[in-house]
Amino acid sequence: MNFRKGVVTLGLLAGMAGASIVATAQDSSAKQDMKDAGQDTKNAAKDTGSATKTTAKKTGHAVKKTTKKATHKTAQKTKEGSQKVEDKTQPQ
Repeated sequence: MNFRKGVVTLGLLAGMAGASIVATAQDSSAKQDMKDAGQDTKNAAKDTGSATKTTAKKTGHAVKKTTKKATHKTAQKTKEGSQKVEDKTQPQ
């Protein structure tokens, strides 16, 4: 009888030890999953920031170019209008 009790006790102890090892392994993999998720989020934020910066530069350049073009065209039309007024007011 003592031998059977010892085998059963040993079996139970081995089972609990195995369960605690599995639980520890799962905890560390969950921890690693969280770390990986954090790194992925960080990298995604960096990529988004880089894309935003590039887009802002392109947009700023386009706005500057368009504004400059509009300013020149406005100045040209103003000059033409003033020339017409001057021609109309000249004595003939």
